[in-house]
Amino acid sequence: MEYTVQSLGKLAGVSTRTLRYYDEIELLKPARINSSGYRIYGQAEVDRLQQILFYRELGVNLERIKDIITAPTFHGADALKEHHVQLLNKRAQLDALIANVEKTIALNEGRISNMSNTEKFEGFKQQLIDENEQKYGKEIREKYGNEQVNKSNHKLKNMTQAEHDEVTRLGHEVTFALAEAFKTGDPAGEAAQKAAELHKQWLSYYWSEYSKEAHAGLAQMYVDDERFKAYYDDKQPGTAQFLRDAIRIYTGYRE
Repeated sequence: MEYTVQSLGKLAGVSTRTLRYYDEIELLKPARINSSGYRIYGQAEVDRLQQILFYRELGVNLERIKDIITAPTFHGADALKEHHVQLLNKRAQLDALIANVEKTIALNEGRISNMSNTEKFEGFKQQLIDENEQKYGKEIREKYGNEQVNKSNHKLKNMTQAEHDEVTRLGHEVTFALAEAFKTGDPAGEAAQKAAELHKQWLSYYWSEYSKEAHAGLAQMYVDDERFKAYYDDKQPGTAQFLRDAIRIYTGYRE
């Protein structure tokens, strides 16, 4: 069966403007253009649009989706299995938050007499863990191994509220210190090395154990992985590489 832009948009629940944009960025090209100049989509394009919408639902940006589905190693059936696992994780995350809200309501209404402060934030911690798994889990597990990642997730899940507040504060401090250090242009300078030290302190709240080699390896991933690079380079291009260089100097580690 074939579809025009309008009929495919109606079928998938997306706007015709979106489909035209996907065509412009070569994410989803029509199968052909008919004699009247209309875009015509076939079954292959329908299946590809389904994959795109699955990735969008999981929070993956369009540039990354294009990289994934155009890669020579991409396999639609395997991708669907991965979507299934990630969607189940997302459902579990929502279930945890719902349970958290329901218990808090019960506490406020006097139907239960106790809810620990740890319980109040369990759902949010699990949400952070699940989001990190969806975005970076595959790469991180390949680099550091399942055991190390599971230990880090366990440490995060059991973080106290005071620890959570402190790591949040440290995260903001790292961002500010890095921005100030970047202005100097010297990754070996005092400001940059202070940012690297703060970054180590921040990491230590998540990692079960710290090593200079792992710290330097993570810094390299900030440059190699486009998602990390985009995050650090958002305000000032070149920041990811600057941080990588500062951490390499801080750790004294060279590949």
